[in-house]
Amino acid sequence: MRIDCSGKKYDILNSEIFSAEGNVTLDNCIGQRFIGAGASNRTITINGVPGNALGAYLNGADIIVNGNAQDATGDTMNSGRIVIHGRCGDAAGYAMRGGEIFVKGDVGYRAGIHMKAYADKNPVLVIGGKCGSFLGEYQAGGLIIALGLGYNDEEVLGGFCATGMHGGKIMVRADRLHVKLSKQICSRPADEEDLLQAAPYIKEFCKCFGISEGEVYSKKFHVLYPNTSNPYKQLYIQN
Repeated sequence: MRIDCSGKKYDILNSEIFSAEGNVTLDNCIGQRFIGAGASNRTITINGVPGNALGAYLNGADIIVNGNAQDATGDTMNSGRIVIHGRCGDAAGYAMRGGEIFVKGDVGYRAGIHMKAYADKNPVLVIGGKCGSFLGEYQAGGLIIALGLGYNDEEVLGGFCATGMHGGKIMVRADRLHVKLSKQICSRPADEEDLLQAAPYIKEFCKCFGISEGEVYSKKFHVLYPNTSNPYKQLYIQN
């Protein structure tokens, strides 16, 4: 089913989406919020620029954006997949606890903030371009992959990366890592196990956006992870 979003308020549009059966294509989307919130078992294709909280609480649906996305994409999503053929605003993947987000271009501030993992759920955020400041702030689980395609190594990460991180992993594509880390965060070159973990998500990223895997692997990867004696851990995890 196709829906023309022109001139429609977000609440009316979202009512039409959830009333429709099967997959939905949205045309002329301009800033409508909460699209696909809590959706499951369907594909929502968006032609245009969705507003804040795209795919919030997503529960198994696929969302494909043929354009840019705004803030809080995938907020607290539980499962499913969001593919953005452009850039994304601030707080992408905020508190996501499952599923995957693939962004072809750049992301704004605080991408992956409060990401977490539980049982068999391990959220993944793959960023093709550069990242704003506070990437992975307070990250508690999951995997963030920052590829920095088209940028020099020193441009990939913004300031205050991994501030308060106490779980999970950030992988950064760069021959030389350019980031100032707090004492609570460690870094090391990616090993074979790291690359095997990232491989299926890199493969899917390349498939989504028509990018060569050879280009992605033309640089080394580094891993950021919390220090085992990290004092932040005691603030968020009960032993």
